[in-house]
Amino acid sequence: MDKVMVYYHKDSDTMDIWFGNPEDEVICEEAGDGIVLKKDKNGKTIGIEKLYVSKTVGIDKPLPIELVVA
Repeated sequence: MDKVMVYYHKDSDTMDIWFGNPEDEVICEEAGDGIVLKKDKNGKTIGIEKLYVSKTVGIDKPLPIELVVA
């Protein structure tokens, strides 16, 4: 995959960051501090989920997004 996908789920207050194909996810592993690693069948990390985004960052309104392509 040659792009990173970022999804914010308002209802669950989670953010998924994918740098692999989300359909390849077969296991999730909690890494601590509200971080979940999403892995493929070979154990390679293909995504990260951040739990409790607004509570962690201390916001009560939508975050502005800045996209930087390097």
